[in-house]
Amino acid sequence: MTNVSNESVEKNTSSSGLSNIMAGITVAICLIFGYIIWNFVLGSASNFQNGDPNGEPLPGNLWGMMYKGGYVIAVLIGLLTTTIVFGIERFIVISKASGTGNIKEFVAKVQSLVNANQIDEAIAACDTQKGSVANVVKAALIKFQEVKREGFDTDKATEVIQNEIEEATVLEMPMLEKNMIILATLVSIGTLVGLLGTVTGMIKAFSALSTSGSPDSSALATGISEALMNTATGIGTSTLAIVFYNLFTTKIDKLTHFIDEAGFAITQSYRRNNR
Repeated sequence: MTNVSNESVEKNTSSSGLSNIMAGITVAICLIFGYIIWNFVLGSASNFQNGDPNGEPLPGNLWGMMYKGGYVIAVLIGLLTTTIVFGIERFIVISKASGTGNIKEFVAKVQSLVNANQIDEAIAACDTQKGSVANVVKAALIKFQEVKREGFDTDKATEVIQNEIEEATVLEMPMLEKNMIILATLVSIGTLVGLLGTVTGMIKAFSALSTSGSPDSSALATGISEALMNTATGIGTSTLAIVFYNLFTTKIDKLTHFIDEAGFAITQSYRRNNR
């Protein structure tokens, strides 16, 4: 069992390194996409007076005003795209990890079958349910049958089954938690990059005002509104990231709870049936 566990850890480490590289490539692609949107969509000549992106945006044209927010807007669009991409990816993975049916009903069914000592039927239910919880429960049930055949005493058998549950859980958790750190980072980075864009935009606005010779309230207002576009985009990115992060963290905690509940039922059943 030690060899199998070591091989599994090595495979997980290798796949983790590969997934980190893929995550980095995905972030880079999203940032490039953000620049393309900023330069070719927001910077389209149709958004500006006289068709000149170097001039003023058309009155009330939001895209033109965002373009004037500068390169930071391109970064923010890239970060927003990153949030959406990883949000969708985590949703798909965690939904798949939940299995094909109602997970609460599945755990209740497994508990009932284990209490009735119908272990083969419980394993069949795991094969039908699939997902992370079913994988852990199935590993525990197989170990349940092994220790029963080998005639372990109750305390030793309970310890072996519990260890199997913990090992199986360790193998499943990286898949569930992968890329969550990216969403957690985007929660902070989105707002900070937005504030950076606002500060640099305000500096440009006041610098232009100081060199113009005469105060121009209209130009100042335009410059400030363009700078604040960075704040709005950054806050929007952070808000979406924190919603995704909290949603997926809750789902992962729920899956972990069901694993613990099913594992407890299996160990207690062994104790009751082998006193």
